[in-house]
Amino acid sequence: MTHRKITKIAREVGKFTARTIKAGGVGTAEFDLIHVIRKNPGITQAEICRILGADKGAVAKQTANLEAKGYLCRKENPADGRSQLIFPTEQAQNLKDSKAHIETEFYDWLLAPLNEVEKAEFARLLDVLYQRCKVESKEGFPNMTKRIEACDGHEIR
Repeated sequence: MTHRKITKIAREVGKFTARTIKAGGVGTAEFDLIHVIRKNPGITQAEICRILGADKGAVAKQTANLEAKGYLCRKENPADGRSQLIFPTEQAQNLKDSKAHIETEFYDWLLAPLNEVEKAEFARLLDVLYQRCKVESKEGFPNMTKRIEACDGHEIR
């Protein structure tokens, strides 16, 4: 089925990207933590735990490791002298660019066997699907919720 192939392709790209980033010294969980901090600069460890649903000790260890590697920096929290605010460094921002670059290279390689007409049609079809997905997301996924409820015979909360 087509949807399974799309999922499998995305999974393989994700595996390659994670492996490549890990070779650079950052694991998947650490990358997720960096992503949260990039999206929420000046966040506390407690807030990171809440967002990631992670253990306080694990987040403290990952934060310390990433700080030692130069991806994060801490500053005193002016609102609470007991806690520190965590910020991404330029190195963390570059990691985001690196991930995007790796994914772009993979997708460019993947599309190489297609001719220009096929690439244009593929891009057009992907855009149709993306726009449909974007509208559904903005509306809170009403159609997908109904479909899942109808299939499973129970409500999703």
